[in-house]
Amino acid sequence: MFSWWVKAYFFVIQIPVKLFVKSKPIPTDPITELELDPNRPILYVLPYNSNIDLMVVRSLCLRYDLPDPLAGIKIDGKLVPGFIYIDKGPGIFASKRQQNKAIEILRDYISAHQQNPQLDIQLLPVSVMFGRSPDKEGKKKPSLQVLGATFKLYKIIVSGRDCYTHFSRTVSFKNIQVDNQQDLSFLAHKLARVARIHFTKQRTASIGPKLPDRQEMLNELLNNIGLAKAIQEEAKSKDISLEKAKKNALTMLNEIAANFSFRMLRVTDFVLTWAWHRLYQGLKITNTEPVRELAKNGHEIVYIPCHRSHMDYLLLSYVLYRQGLVPPHIAAGINLNFWPAGPIFRRLGAFFIRRSFKGNKLYTAVFREYLAELFIRGYAVEYFIEGGRSRTGRLLDPKTGMLMMTIQTLLRGDPRPITVVPVYIGYEHVLEVATYANELRGAKKQKESLWRTLNAFFKLKKLGFGYVNFGQPIPLNQFLNNHIPEWREAIDPTGTQRPNWLTPTTNLLATQIMERINASAAINAMNLCCSILLAADQRALTKVRLLENINYLLKLLKNIPYSDLITIPDQTAEQLFEHAKEMGKFVITTDEVGEIVGLTTVQAVLMTYYRNNIQHLLIIPAIVARIIIKHNRISLDEVIHQVKLLYPLIKSELFLYQNEEQLTTYVQQIIHSYAELNLISYSADKLVLNYLKMSGMQLIASSSRDTLQRYAIAFSLLQKDPTISRSSLEKEARLIAERLSVLHGINAPEFFDKDVFSILVSSLREQGYLDDKQGTNLQKIAIMNDILKPLITARVMQTIEEINPVIQ
Repeated sequence: MFSWWVKAYFFVIQIPVKLFVKSKPIPTDPITELELDPNRPILYVLPYNSNIDLMVVRSLCLRYDLPDPLAGIKIDGKLVPGFIYIDKGPGIFASKRQQNKAIEILRDYISAHQQNPQLDIQLLPVSVMFGRSPDKEGKKKPSLQVLGATFKLYKIIVSGRDCYTHFSRTVSFKNIQVDNQQDLSFLAHKLARVARIHFTKQRTASIGPKLPDRQEMLNELLNNIGLAKAIQEEAKSKDISLEKAKKNALTMLNEIAANFSFRMLRVTDFVLTWAWHRLYQGLKITNTEPVRELAKNGHEIVYIPCHRSHMDYLLLSYVLYRQGLVPPHIAAGINLNFWPAGPIFRRLGAFFIRRSFKGNKLYTAVFREYLAELFIRGYAVEYFIEGGRSRTGRLLDPKTGMLMMTIQTLLRGDPRPITVVPVYIGYEHVLEVATYANELRGAKKQKESLWRTLNAFFKLKKLGFGYVNFGQPIPLNQFLNNHIPEWREAIDPTGTQRPNWLTPTTNLLATQIMERINASAAINAMNLCCSILLAADQRALTKVRLLENINYLLKLLKNIPYSDLITIPDQTAEQLFEHAKEMGKFVITTDEVGEIVGLTTVQAVLMTYYRNNIQHLLIIPAIVARIIIKHNRISLDEVIHQVKLLYPLIKSELFLYQNEEQLTTYVQQIIHSYAELNLISYSADKLVLNYLKMSGMQLIASSSRDTLQRYAIAFSLLQKDPTISRSSLEKEARLIAERLSVLHGINAPEFFDKDVFSILVSSLREQGYLDDKQGTNLQKIAIMNDILKPLITARVMQTIEEINPVIQ
């Protein structure tokens, strides 16, 4: 297809590409993530005439066993080109010849598919980017995709290690609808135009909006209507000059505002790549394609991850950058604004936020205007809805302040759609886990510092894998349309209006976000092993029993997946155990019979954190197992009835998403899985425990032990004193739980955590067990007590009853 001199030309171009370029594919596994079929012919579509880009694409195609773009495609015995350039090449000597040639080739492909219905050639858009530095406002800079040939050679030398190749989803020529009356040239032109638009959107999604002059932007913000009004009120309320109030507002803006630097991002990318390889065995990332689509379609994206560790700030930005997306501006606690971390974080897009806005109207207005400005300018934003890091491994009750401000930004009438993307972040080792356990036991929170951070970092190794799973996005416009159809009537350009529906709707949205974070959780070797060992007597099992129970959980989770976005490991139980063992958390002893795997008392407390990461996935199967064990013979309808009564409390505590109908189906699936695993026998009228495999069922059931004991404490107090106040119920329940943990060796710090009991008491009020008038529904409480008492061991229940009168 090519003459000898063209082949020689390509050979020469390959030399600098091999020497200087190390391109990263986006997505990282294009074959799997984009469902590409290497066995089908592919026509590669590049955005503009660049043979260097073609050689970069070719090197990746050969690496992934995709068809060679230079090999061409045979159609009816004729060899046709396997690649096209949609636009003319860069530089002053560029002509439209390649562009016209691309139209001809597209027309020939469309015509060939019309004539031969058996043909199925895939059109694959692919683009190469050397460097992703955004433009700056007020400065003209040549587009990265229209560089001259000489400058392009310079770019591959300078930015060859900062090269990204974007693969897109294929389009089959077979599926292109052709009207018999339609001119093929017109259709080819239309196809080329769509491709050009696609590449433009892709570039915008990867590079982002122009960067402003920071100080100029802050000065402009001071003149915004909403902030100007707040400044006037500040001057009046504090009896200071308008100039002084304005200066205070500017000081606050400088304290808050990010100072993004692409150069710092590149340096950090290099450092973090080294750090992740030193600390972790790898990162596992899923469901990024919907996020890329949102970015390409011009959505304002708000990333809302769970908050496990200080590493979260860096990890999500690193992952997004490596996935070809613009790193977000991140809301960070003011406690992280210490030297030198603060200035570094600020240049990586962090904007700092005080822990509380209460009573400071000017600060509230300043922050609201800054956040709105980020949205208006098109920057992606990230904030942690839990407010702080989870000390227990569970999701915390959401703080809705920033989420409410996000909705208020939408009410300004900005035409850009805003979409919330929940993100699950998980680790097989959390750097601060020992500190968390101490804090839950009453230790004072230690102040962040550079020395402590570095000291901890260099002591760490073999931390397993990190996980970033993107949840199902929530388009805010669509959410409001579904729940508040008249929301557009509240549009206010100042963004200060608070319609009556704002607070309850924000709370509803926050709950949905938390549910979707949990619905995209990652199951891994560490949280599986910890869940089983912590459920065992004396926190130890033989290796054989441990592997058997890992298999039970894997089969259970695969048979009845909590959601489509949950990630479950593909490895065998043996492989998962060996991986977890390498991290040095277990005590392994060996005798003549075999290995025994256990946890020390200290380590058991720390391991509850990882168990709690997936507690919401195991809680309903565990409760079903416990009901069957305690009743021995019970009907399916009775199991469903008891689970439904307990479910509202569990749903509030662990952010479960199922409605009543989904819950019924879920419980039925659990029962069928237990029968398939031969843990129970299942007939039309009765479920009967298989005593030969009772130990396996008990280990599954033990995951619900602490939760049900907390409920038993609360309902025991309610039954003895129906007029108890919410605050007294919370305080006394916590005290009983704390004593119970000492008397019965419960090594879970969250067992008596005040936040957990606060959520429980709020849920009791919502479900009608407790009301603001200090009245209770005695019949409902009695029914719940009748369900709970058989599920708690007699020894623990007796302790609860004994402690209860002492406290009162």
